[in-house]
Amino acid sequence: MGGKNKQRTKGNVRPSSSGRAAEVLAREGGAIPGFVGFDTTVTSELSYVPAVHGAEEIDNLVDADFRLVLRKLSKRDVVTRLKACSSQAVQDFGAMCQERDAEEVKGVLPYWPRIYCKISVDHDRRIREATQQAFEQLVLKVRRSLAPFLKSLMGHWILSQCDTYTPAASAACQAFQAAFSPAKQPEALSFCKDEILTVLQDVLLKETADTLSDSQSVSEEERETKYVRMLTSSLLGVKRLLSLLLQDDRAALQQRLGLLANSGKFWKYSKHKTPQVRGAFFEMLCALCEFTPDLVQSEAARLCPAVLLSIDDTDPVVLPHVWEAVLHVVSTIPDCWTHVNAKKGFLPKLWALLKEGGRGMAKGLHPNLMPLLSKLPQQITNPDLDFYTTFYTAFLQGLSSERAVMSPSESAVIMTSFVECLRYSIMQNAGDEQPQEKMRSMLISQQLLPLIEKAIRNSSLQNGPLFLLITEMLISWEKRAGLHGEGEENDNKDVFKRLLADFWEELCLLCVCFVDDEDVDLQALEGVATLLQVMRNPERIRKKQTQKKKSVRMCLTKTEEDEKSVIQGEGVEKFAQAVSEPVQEKAFGSLQTQHFEDAVCQLAQLCLVHVNEKNSEKHLVFLSLLLQSFHTPRIFSFYLFQTLLEFDEIKPGDDKWTEEKNPSVQFLLRRVVMWLAEVGRSDTEHLVEMVFSSLSCCSQEETTHILNHITTMGLEWRIILQIIQRACKDPKTRASCRNWLKGSVLGEQLLGLTEELCRMEHNSSAPKTPTSNSSWTLISLVLSQNNNNESLIGEVYMEKMLEKLHTTLSETKSLSDAGNMEPLISFICDVASSFFCSVQDCLLLLSAEELLLTVFQLAAQDQRHHYFSESLLDKLKKVCIAGVRTLVQHCECEVRQGGFLHSAAVWVMKQLLTISLDIKSLQVLVGAVQSLVETIVSVGDQASSVLSQFFALLTPSQTEWTRIRHALSPQWVKSPLLSNRHRGVCEKPSKDMWKFRDSNRLPAHLCVCAVLGIVAQTAAVLASGQKEAPCSSFLPNLTGTVSEVLYALQWCKELDFRPPVASAYHNLLAEWGLSDGLHSKVPMKSLLETLYSRSDSHGGLWSLTLENYIHTNDLAATCSGALKRLYDSADSLFPVNLSKLSTLQVLCPLMAKEDRETLIALATAGIINWQEDEHVYGSLAVLLCCLNANTPVEEEIIQAVLATLMEWRNSREDWFLFSCDLSETTSEQLNLNVEMIRFLCWLVTHCPAVLGGSQWDFLLCSMLAWLETASENVSCLWNPWAQLFVCENSALIVTLNQFFASPSSDVLEKLPSELAGEWKDFFIEGIYNLLLPLPVRITESEAFPEPDDPVFPMAVLQSLGLALTYIPVQQLNQNSLTPYQKTNLPEPLQTLLNTLCPLLLFKARPLQITVHHMLEKVMPQLPECDGEGDNNKSDDDRDEPCLSPPAALMAILSACEELCDSILAALQVGEFAVVQPLSVEYSCILAYLLAWKLLLTFFKSSPSHLRAHYAQYLKRSCSLNKLLLHLFKLMPENPTCPGQGTETKESKTFFTESLLLTVDKNVGVEWELPHLACSVYYSTVQDLPAMVRLWWNSQEKRVSSAVEKFTSKYVSPVLSAQEISSVHDSTQMFDSMTVKARSAAREVIATYSVDDIYIELVIQLPQNYPLGSITVESGRRVGVAVQQWRNWMLQLSTYLTHQNGSIMEGLALWKNNVDKRFEGIEDCMICFSVIHGSNYSLPKKACRTCKKKFHSACLYKWFTSSNKSTCPLCRETFF
Repeated sequence: MGGKNKQRTKGNVRPSSSGRAAEVLAREGGAIPGFVGFDTTVTSELSYVPAVHGAEEIDNLVDADFRLVLRKLSKRDVVTRLKACSSQAVQDFGAMCQERDAEEVKGVLPYWPRIYCKISVDHDRRIREATQQAFEQLVLKVRRSLAPFLKSLMGHWILSQCDTYTPAASAACQAFQAAFSPAKQPEALSFCKDEILTVLQDVLLKETADTLSDSQSVSEEERETKYVRMLTSSLLGVKRLLSLLLQDDRAALQQRLGLLANSGKFWKYSKHKTPQVRGAFFEMLCALCEFTPDLVQSEAARLCPAVLLSIDDTDPVVLPHVWEAVLHVVSTIPDCWTHVNAKKGFLPKLWALLKEGGRGMAKGLHPNLMPLLSKLPQQITNPDLDFYTTFYTAFLQGLSSERAVMSPSESAVIMTSFVECLRYSIMQNAGDEQPQEKMRSMLISQQLLPLIEKAIRNSSLQNGPLFLLITEMLISWEKRAGLHGEGEENDNKDVFKRLLADFWEELCLLCVCFVDDEDVDLQALEGVATLLQVMRNPERIRKKQTQKKKSVRMCLTKTEEDEKSVIQGEGVEKFAQAVSEPVQEKAFGSLQTQHFEDAVCQLAQLCLVHVNEKNSEKHLVFLSLLLQSFHTPRIFSFYLFQTLLEFDEIKPGDDKWTEEKNPSVQFLLRRVVMWLAEVGRSDTEHLVEMVFSSLSCCSQEETTHILNHITTMGLEWRIILQIIQRACKDPKTRASCRNWLKGSVLGEQLLGLTEELCRMEHNSSAPKTPTSNSSWTLISLVLSQNNNNESLIGEVYMEKMLEKLHTTLSETKSLSDAGNMEPLISFICDVASSFFCSVQDCLLLLSAEELLLTVFQLAAQDQRHHYFSESLLDKLKKVCIAGVRTLVQHCECEVRQGGFLHSAAVWVMKQLLTISLDIKSLQVLVGAVQSLVETIVSVGDQASSVLSQFFALLTPSQTEWTRIRHALSPQWVKSPLLSNRHRGVCEKPSKDMWKFRDSNRLPAHLCVCAVLGIVAQTAAVLASGQKEAPCSSFLPNLTGTVSEVLYALQWCKELDFRPPVASAYHNLLAEWGLSDGLHSKVPMKSLLETLYSRSDSHGGLWSLTLENYIHTNDLAATCSGALKRLYDSADSLFPVNLSKLSTLQVLCPLMAKEDRETLIALATAGIINWQEDEHVYGSLAVLLCCLNANTPVEEEIIQAVLATLMEWRNSREDWFLFSCDLSETTSEQLNLNVEMIRFLCWLVTHCPAVLGGSQWDFLLCSMLAWLETASENVSCLWNPWAQLFVCENSALIVTLNQFFASPSSDVLEKLPSELAGEWKDFFIEGIYNLLLPLPVRITESEAFPEPDDPVFPMAVLQSLGLALTYIPVQQLNQNSLTPYQKTNLPEPLQTLLNTLCPLLLFKARPLQITVHHMLEKVMPQLPECDGEGDNNKSDDDRDEPCLSPPAALMAILSACEELCDSILAALQVGEFAVVQPLSVEYSCILAYLLAWKLLLTFFKSSPSHLRAHYAQYLKRSCSLNKLLLHLFKLMPENPTCPGQGTETKESKTFFTESLLLTVDKNVGVEWELPHLACSVYYSTVQDLPAMVRLWWNSQEKRVSSAVEKFTSKYVSPVLSAQEISSVHDSTQMFDSMTVKARSAAREVIATYSVDDIYIELVIQLPQNYPLGSITVESGRRVGVAVQQWRNWMLQLSTYLTHQNGSIMEGLALWKNNVDKRFEGIEDCMICFSVIHGSNYSLPKKACRTCKKKFHSACLYKWFTSSNKSTCPLCRETFF
């Protein structure tokens, strides 16, 4: 291809020979010879072709998609194949096999074997698993068509079924089972057995790691891993093949298997370094032994050493298979020991393993020992005594190994195996010969008993299976000894009898040694007791351990006679699994030998001696343990009782028990009871057990007498508690003690205990003792313990105890120091909780319901009076929940009078209606009620009925609703009244009724609504589960309740949440999800009708509630028909009273046009016939409502109404409040005037053409007279109706100002000719002479000391402010305010400043904005009063001149500055200060910014020379520096206007949008300060750029960076564009100079031309303008020297940098300077400019020597910087 001399690719080691390449290909492809190439047919894509004849025909059968997948699977590159196979290719192949037709899939079969053989052994386990899954889909589709290809597939298929990756092997097995049924599998394997074995033998004998994988593309580690996996799979494959083949086929393969067994490489696998290979090797040997015994016999010489000498291989993977192989070898090969030296090779390894406890593999090793022992020949075990001694000694040593000590399961397996081997050895030596006798003696005395002794001392061994195994062994011996009476024939009965006698004798001695030792450990005594208990009741122990079993252990033996040939099966995991009968004996029952009971009696007698003589507590415990299992009459009669008689004497007073014959009773009364009564005994549980052990031998009558006696002995209550607990331990004991438990003796004692506890805990504040705790536990037990709904004690005593507990709890409710009784309450709660939870019908007891009610009351009361801890409160709530749940579940579903639910509802209502609750108290009460209702809801079926009755009890009657509604504060009227949403009256309003009381108590109405709302909301959860039963269906009068909740919410809303208690209440409802008033829980129609009915009847707040409900739910658009049906017809609303008027005001905007026209007709008739209609005010109000709803009306009606008003003016002048005292007028009179003002206002706005001269005179004169009345009654403005009167009159003034400011031409023609003149000449002056002093008088009035006072007329200030914004400047200059001190300003202006500036700081935003608007109008006039500026400076003054802005403004600015310093001190530049709107801080900052806005307006209006003086003043006072620091704390980091979403280049910001400071603004106030701050900053950088630049350069790096970043991003683009635009749009004309602008380049080009001189300058604005300096670049110039040109450029740059003005102003200054130069005025030789750059002065200071003139400011800088007083030119002293 490339020539012989072409350089080979680096790393290319592929064979160049075609033959060798073919060999590699064949080897990699497994058993499939052939090549891969491309089809010669002309097709559109390459084809995958096998090396077989007829390739073209076969290829045509392959689908194109299959060809693509097959090409991917045939990739040789590992990485490429991994990507293809792991991600998509194999899954795609399987999916296509599943989806395509069988014929299409069959076309793939010729190509599949080679690919399968390759990828089924891939390195990646995911590929191998996916391959088997795809193969399964192929098999399911092709079925029998797979047969021709089986031989090429089956070898690797078997390998895959033995894959070490379990999912892959499982998938291969599943595919195999899908292909062949279990009956067909042997047949299929028989068909391919030779090919399978060939593949397996090749892997085992021929392949290596390098031949199985490409060494160039696969790492050494991966090659080795694959080789090990293939070896393991091949060994297991041989096993699987043999296990599945039939016997004839196995015989046919025996010759080929012999070739494998003859290979030396094969036997080396037993010592392979990898455990997986070794384990698989031994598994294969097991299969050979099982299925080919002849082959194994022939290879015994190599097989036996390989297996028997490998028992020390304790790898977890290998050991189980090694020992399985060992058992197979010793069973299959009779002469196996002839090939191994057992004494030197096998046994030493076995002893080492046993001594080390199996090296952590006891579960795999020890279960095989007994089968091995049964197969050891005599020549191996001789001499037997030594062999077994060594064997069992090693066994016991292994039990002490580290792993056995640490693992209970390991030690259990060792003990189980030990006992099994011991039983086998004893039965092997059951003869009468002396050697066998010695053997048995050795096994018992030297092996078994030491093990028992060790177990007695070790608690972990006590809990193991040893004692049970020994018991079963003894039962087996007893059966063989004939002690069970089964009549079996056994020649060795005497042997086993002697064996049992010897064993019991030695065991008894062992136990006596323990018991008779004074220093014995209690654990050892417990071990002895445990051993005896197990022997006594083996069945019970066996049942307990059987419950822990996870698997069973299989034995190969079937009968007792075959015991000697037992083959052990699979290992066990825990000792419980080892407790089985290795000899398959039924060892059930218990020990029958007399030796057992004799031993127990001996130990008990010895134990009692130690107790009586030495007071040994340990022996007393041991005695108790013995009697638990050995409470037989013989024990008490013959041994224990006799011993008692030796030590006891009959005490006087015990005569009634003298005649008692029952030894257990005597023992109990003489000894056990006395032990219980001993003082100072702390541990009595074992004595209580001893009591019941003795009682088990007593009759029920005796038991009752004895327990009554014990109860009255005055024992500690903890002992009585233990006795009762023990009596209830099991049904049998409880039945025997029933009479005692139900009896009066115990009942009276417990009742006395309850009284004592309550009294003791109530009177004592000392810490509670454990005795007290146990007493409470006893009370809780006897109340809560029940069996089959039967109480533990008598019901009479139970009820008395509950009554006492209830009485005690009730006393705590009235105690202020109830916190001291917290332990008592906690104990009672524990008792009650246990009682309620355990006893089903407990609440049928009256005392139980009373107790539950008391608990509920404690949980529902404000805990600040009781000081309960949180834990106790939680406990009270849980007790209440438990009691309510039990009550609803198990008692009747009706709320009966006197029951808990009835009493609880009555108590809650009393709390709500009679006790003023605060927010915290309401929260607690609502939480308790909600918890109660949730508990009822959780019960289910009965909940709706119970809830309905409970809700009804919680709902007040209509009378109570009315009473608590009237108790609500009337302050809600003010807001809707002043906002024209409500028309109401007040009979006798007083100033105090409008003040908010500083009370944190909630009105009862709000509390009731909150509780009922929560109940209804919780009930809605129940309703949500009943689709056809809404909440309103089972809660009575829910609609009325919801309307009351809406009423309460409306009350809070109308108060504007100003009282803290109203705001907190609303927040609380929002937190509970009640902020919508639950209106969605009831039908809309029903609620709407209810609200309308109440509005029509009562008006007032009900009307506002109706309005809010309609607008909130948009009923006007969705339910207009329902609204129409409310009032039926408009006529029904007349005659109008106050309630109907309120309702009509709500409905009028929603009415149809025809209805409104009807109302107008009715109202007009009422007005015209005013002498006959007493509701004239209502008629006028209805007319206004209809007019405001844009109802068309004829002019004649308007004229008639107006004529009627004028008639009233003449005939009923008292109706018009002209020059009257408002404090004596009624709200009805004020309302009538308000309606007249509103009508006149509507006339001016909508129908001015109908007004003639007399009507205008009436209107204007009335307006002025009303204003005069308002001016005379400032002290009466606390009255909301008086405020409304002033506000409406001010609105009329605003309307008139707007009308006369821009009347339409049509209207202007119809106006009287003299009207406009009269308005300007007379009425404006009269209005504002009265209006301007009004805000001042209101703020100075003693009636309104604080702006936060609820009676402060803020609405009046707002309305006056709106009117004052129209005040002409002339009126401000000629004001009639009280004059102040005189200055250079005209007296009216100075008075205006002195009066209004302080009002900037008044905490009333409307007033602050109003003052700003008025002062803003006069600011441009003020600089004119300063003339030429600071002319008082003498020529010797060296400092630059400065001039202060107006003193009044600077004074308020200084005061605000100090306040802002303190407010913003904690913030750094760049941090945004969030200020609460309308707070004190808000007012201070607003005043500060408004003052600066006025100052900047003043500065901008000043001429250039004065501006420099003012700037110098600001510089000296540092006011501007502080302003800029404050602004960067007030401006937001992102000044984007709210509501725009993501910020973009086109986003509107506070710099692009102008700020409208409106007096009546109430929306978006929270953004007013940030916007105002941005506006002030923009004006500052626009009007004072030089000072801002100077400040910026003086700041630290952090501050300057933040300022530059913000300014460059948000301010500079806007300001630069405005500067360029102002230049472009400027109308200013210069002689000899033209100016042009380039907005895109931010450039200004100035061209100066005079005579022959031509100058062009280019001014470039920087990116961060105005922070960065403006650059001046040179354009064209003609006729100017270079030096002069540079000077002029420097001058312009200086002017633009240091002057505080615009670019046009800088250019004008520069042109003036150049003009002066051409006029002959010399430059200042310091600044080289004629006109000074900052103060615009000419050079005036001349040197007396050189006569040169300098600027005063330049000389000052020269002298201070050089520290000399010489002339800059001649260096002579400057005089």
